[in-house]
Amino acid sequence: MKRLGVHIIVLLGSIALIAGFIRPTGAQGLPKVSIMVGGLEKIIYLPYMLTQRLGYFAQAGVDVTLYDEASGQSAEDEMLAGRVDGTGGFYDHSIDLQSKGKIVEAVVIMNRVPGEALMVSNSSGINSLAGLRGKRIGVTSFGSSTNFLASFLVTKGGGSQGEYTPVPVGAGNTLIAAMQQNRIEAAVTTDPTVSRLIKMGIAHVLVEMRTAAGTRGALGGTYPATSLYMRADYVNSHKDAVQRVVNAFVKTLKYLQATKPETIAAQLPEDYYVGDKPLYLAALASSMNMFNPTGLMPPDGPPTVLRVLASFNKELDPTKIDLSKTYTDEFVQAASK
Repeated sequence: MKRLGVHIIVLLGSIALIAGFIRPTGAQGLPKVSIMVGGLEKIIYLPYMLTQRLGYFAQAGVDVTLYDEASGQSAEDEMLAGRVDGTGGFYDHSIDLQSKGKIVEAVVIMNRVPGEALMVSNSSGINSLAGLRGKRIGVTSFGSSTNFLASFLVTKGGGSQGEYTPVPVGAGNTLIAAMQQNRIEAAVTTDPTVSRLIKMGIAHVLVEMRTAAGTRGALGGTYPATSLYMRADYVNSHKDAVQRVVNAFVKTLKYLQATKPETIAAQLPEDYYVGDKPLYLAALASSMNMFNPTGLMPPDGPPTVLRVLASFNKELDPTKIDLSKTYTDEFVQAASK
């Protein structure tokens, strides 16, 4: 009996050891993937919740858990620490991280433009980019894509990254309150916050980056934004799971091209409307052109993003960046087949 007991203990220990090397699976044995998104309620990140609500993750054979975080920077930190598998954030972080020795890849590009606007308070007196110097500009968090864009726009106006004060105010109610209380004179933000600020008479658009034309005028080219990016080592070791996730997102991007805004909005949680469904519908309708119909990286996108980042970040040497390692079209191309 003693010998039998020893064999059982050894067997259980072996099972536990093996289990430690097996990737967790979700419901019904499906591969499990966790993604943290820098603001699920923002229209720029709509494909994430929409894919889940349409059941496309389950149809693709993958169990996806979505986590909400106010800032893409915070979501990125969780991914780098290994606490989640992927980040729903802007592609520009893939370049920024490579300059710091960290290799991540965007595996699907959901938006062709940032979907952002530089909003200035109606009481600020700011009427040009030059007027941003010395001002407090609201961003979601330090190191976020809104922080990147604010730095670029200040630089474009003749200033430098150090000649304005970025103030982390998130988005939505917290940003609106900051502007009402005169804690910020301007902000880089997205819809529905942009539309709410305008309707409330608090601020107006100074720089438009929600359209292709506005983005080219402001940033000098195509600026691919919302993406799913992951650590390169994770992508290489979990190709089946990544492929299933990308399959689901590509299906959603096709759905967005063929579906009316009101039908899309009906799929989303009611609290996304922030108590004003007509305003949300109007904002969504005006944002439909920003969604990427294919999920592929626009050819001129990476060089534009690199140029924008290098223009204000003097620690980023563009000659040392390998853009081919910042994204991959492999999974989108497979999904499209």
